[in-house]
Amino acid sequence: MKIAIGSDHGGFDMKEIVTAFLRDLGHEVEDAGCYSRDSVDYPVIADKVCKLVQEGICLQGILICGTGIGVSIAANRHRNIRAALCHEAYTARMSRQHNNANILCFGGRVLGIEIALDVVGTWVETAFEGGRHQRRIDMFS
Repeated sequence: MKIAIGSDHGGFDMKEIVTAFLRDLGHEVEDAGCYSRDSVDYPVIADKVCKLVQEGICLQGILICGTGIGVSIAANRHRNIRAALCHEAYTARMSRQHNNANILCFGGRVLGIEIALDVVGTWVETAFEGGRHQRRIDMFS
């Protein structure tokens, strides 16, 4: 699967680790920035990742900032984007199964590496259940 990934400076180090992890799992990764620890504006990065998903270039996206809050707010302003802020594997799984989240958000300063990789691995491997959940998504899409 092709996955877009982006971060601000607060999530840069984690983005580099997650990118390598995804590639090791066999996914193609489109890196939308940032490319260093220099300060950047997270809405710009969120826009890039969301556009890659909206245009069908990537099936899913991952956004990382210091807490995950800023990128999740910025991403959810885009039409047909369902960004989920997840802190452990259970919410990651449910965001896919019940909400068909197409953007995963989390904080590079909040999660340790092992938990972050568990969240990412669970999220990319979980499928949407559809059914009654699709009806609910249709209500706000």
